[in-house]
Amino acid sequence: MGSSTQRAKDSARARGLAPDSAAYKLRVFLDLVRFEHTIFALPFAYTGMVLVAGGLPTLWEFAWVTVAMAAARTLAFAVNRLADRAYDATNPRTNKRPTVTGAIDARTVLMYAGVSLIVLLVAAALLDPLALALAPLAVLFLVGYSFTKRFTVMAHWVLGFTDALAVGGGWIAVRGSFFGADDLPAWLLIAAVMFWIAGFDLIYACQDVEHDRAEGLHAWPARHGVASALGLARLNHVAFLLFLLLAGLALDVAWPYYAAAAITALLLVYEHRLVAPDDLSRVNVAFFNMNSIIAVTLLSGALLAVMIT
Repeated sequence: MGSSTQRAKDSARARGLAPDSAAYKLRVFLDLVRFEHTIFALPFAYTGMVLVAGGLPTLWEFAWVTVAMAAARTLAFAVNRLADRAYDATNPRTNKRPTVTGAIDARTVLMYAGVSLIVLLVAAALLDPLALALAPLAVLFLVGYSFTKRFTVMAHWVLGFTDALAVGGGWIAVRGSFFGADDLPAWLLIAAVMFWIAGFDLIYACQDVEHDRAEGLHAWPARHGVASALGLARLNHVAFLLFLLLAGLALDVAWPYYAAAAITALLLVYEHRLVAPDDLSRVNVAFFNMNSIIAVTLLSGALLAVMIT
């Protein structure tokens, strides 16, 4: 695979963008934060909306939740790329990132992060007062999770919880509440997504064991080994499926939801068969391809479930 810097340059040049133009820098930035991978979190935000609404959300809710989730992810990745520049520079897997090579400067990344923060807060304000009130807490996780690997192996679960907040955002956008007895399904879904994300982040972190050990970082694979991390990832994904089922039962959803959960279980089995302690060559397939399919599968199941009830 080519470096992210080269991909961004090729993409920008194909569009006739000058290297010193704002449009060029935006193209490099979007490639840097992998904007297209917003698909990981978005389907779960939509799932939360669909399940609590018992059908399709309004166009207003759909549009502003989409804007909020895209802004949140962009903010998180921008901060992550800046926070990890020194570590990225010493990691063969990441030392070609634009923030390391100088293809994009720190001030530009900070500017885009600031714009993303403003967009997130505006979207939250337009969705619901509770969403705006809780936005600072969400921002704390979005910004703070990048630093957790410096001092705790729980970083994988902090990342999982941060991504899982997408469910809460979608839920609040429709219901306008989050802490009542009737909001238990939202917390079950948040737990499910947290374990799902943590599970595949454990797999992904296996690529950087030697680097993380050399840098004194506290990723689980670096601390406890690849075999332990892969075994723990499997346990996390079992927990993910369990909480999915509990959320479905709490919401009394129709059978397509459970069918999607069953398909997801099979996809997870396949995902874990792609990697082994002595063979991590297909980590990217497991991480990007399979998890995108899983997210869309569960959203489809939720949509079908509410459509037939």
